[in-house]
Amino acid sequence: MSQRKQAVTSALQIPAISRRQILLGLGTIAAAGMTGCTQTTFELPEMNIDPLPTSGIRPQISIDKAVTLPDVMYAAVQEGPYSLPAVPYQKVPAQFRRQIVVDPTGERPGTIVVSLQDHFLYLVQPGGDAIRYGVGIGKAGFLWSGRANIQYKKEWPRWTPPREMIGRKPELAKFENGMEPGPQNPLGARALYIFKDGVDTGYRIHGSPEWWSIGQSMSSGCVRLINQDIIDLYNRVPGKATVVVG
Repeated sequence: MSQRKQAVTSALQIPAISRRQILLGLGTIAAAGMTGCTQTTFELPEMNIDPLPTSGIRPQISIDKAVTLPDVMYAAVQEGPYSLPAVPYQKVPAQFRRQIVVDPTGERPGTIVVSLQDHFLYLVQPGGDAIRYGVGIGKAGFLWSGRANIQYKKEWPRWTPPREMIGRKPELAKFENGMEPGPQNPLGARALYIFKDGVDTGYRIHGSPEWWSIGQSMSSGCVRLINQDIIDLYNRVPGKATVVVG
């Protein structure tokens, strides 16, 4: 009878020992699993993910509410009696749409830099950024380059063709006293007047209804932007800003 009791007692103890071993085993597995997650964090570089902050690599790109989705930047604009249609930005190459980039110019904040070769205009920002706009520039023989200043700015300017232009295009003689402001005016919604050493160069940075000309060399020497872009630039440019064209 006592032998049977011992057998029963032994049988009852076996499951208790097994449960303990199982629990210990599960604890080991869980610990191994936690260790595995920790190791995964350190293996990120093998997955081509750079865990270092971008501030240690290059300047941070700033955030600006006016530089956002293209359907917002190039939406229709109503200013008083003047209406600007929305720009079909899908037809404008992406590199010529307004965007924030790392400043490639090395100029002081507030400086306008026009890269004739790339058809870009940069407005240098504090902190190593620049706002970049696509531009149209003068065709061969009409280019101007140098370092100057924005003498003054105008909203919805009148356009008066130079005598030389009227000589080349006599049909423009009707505008010799100026063309009324408006969406179809060649100077567009805004104009920045470039002076060098206090003398008018005759060149302007201005808007244009001809959005399809951005990225091309076809103007009479001025730097033209999409109308929505020149409005944005106009609102940012400080008085007497330096202009570098080259």
